[in-house]
Amino acid sequence: MSGEEAGLLSEGRERGSEEGPEREIFHLLRAVTVEYGLRQAEFASDNGMHATDVRALICLLDAERAGVEATAGWLGGQLGVNSAGTTAVIDRLERLGHIARVRDGRDRRRVLLRVEDRAKELGWAYFGPLIGGTDAMLKGFDDSEVAAVRRFLSGVLGIMAGSKDNT
Repeated sequence: MSGEEAGLLSEGRERGSEEGPEREIFHLLRAVTVEYGLRQAEFASDNGMHATDVRALICLLDAERAGVEATAGWLGGQLGVNSAGTTAVIDRLERLGHIARVRDGRDRRRVLLRVEDRAKELGWAYFGPLIGGTDAMLKGFDDSEVAAVRRFLSGVLGIMAGSKDNT
């Protein structure tokens, strides 16, 4: 949490805010997302990318982990970007050596997107300490606590996805 966020949380408590622990948890979650967004922006800037490029890499890495074959159309849907914007993102990432366009072995007309090892190594060099620290922290939780964290974050993600669909 940034010093500013911590100060705002503390200030709210000192003013006798009637917000309960639920609201405090929401504000902490918001602080985490803001801080993570800042780290992503810093990573993008340090590596000659746009913020959308980093989001695209995350989507492609998540797809790879889930066994999803990512195409340009799929990526555009994930990013909420039109086909011209998606092509621009893919072109930038390909020029930087972070992704490759590869022909689908079963359907040669289809082009799949693959994250290159170089991008994975770059990501681990930057985000590895954050991931490792999170892993270490969670190792101190028992199974029921880990399940509660997973249920909470999955629920929030569902709420956010649902609110996006309603706008």
